[in-house]
Amino acid sequence: MIDLNSEFGQRVERRLAEERIGWLTTVDSTGTPQPRPVWFLWHAGSFLLYSRPDTRKLEHIQRNPRVALHLDGDGLGGNIVVFTGTAAIDDTPPPVDQFAAYVEKYTAGMQRIGMTAAQFAGVYSVVIRVTVDHLRGH
Repeated sequence: MIDLNSEFGQRVERRLAEERIGWLTTVDSTGTPQPRPVWFLWHAGSFLLYSRPDTRKLEHIQRNPRVALHLDGDGLGGNIVVFTGTAAIDDTPPPVDQFAAYVEKYTAGMQRIGMTAAQFAGVYSVVIRVTVDHLRGH
């Protein structure tokens, strides 16, 4: 469990609610880190990411579940937030279109890419849960 009660933790918690993009880093078969932008929902102390079923990140996670997820800094080396943890496929969360918090956070994004929540749920049908074991930053 990470401490969100400190001043830094409270700032992180606000950002988790407000930020739309995080950077998930997995590791490929050659050991090369592979960062990619992702939509995320901080839910019950872990990250939920919805993915297409045919992505490299799923292959990477299956081979090595250790991941990092970070938020953009302020462009000047400040406001750094980096999580590390373990990723796994999770079939317990509902599909996107039945997860009100996710739909509320990303409706505008879905519309921008020409999808309804139901269409998005059909395409992004695999749920990745990232269980966090460490938070660092400033």
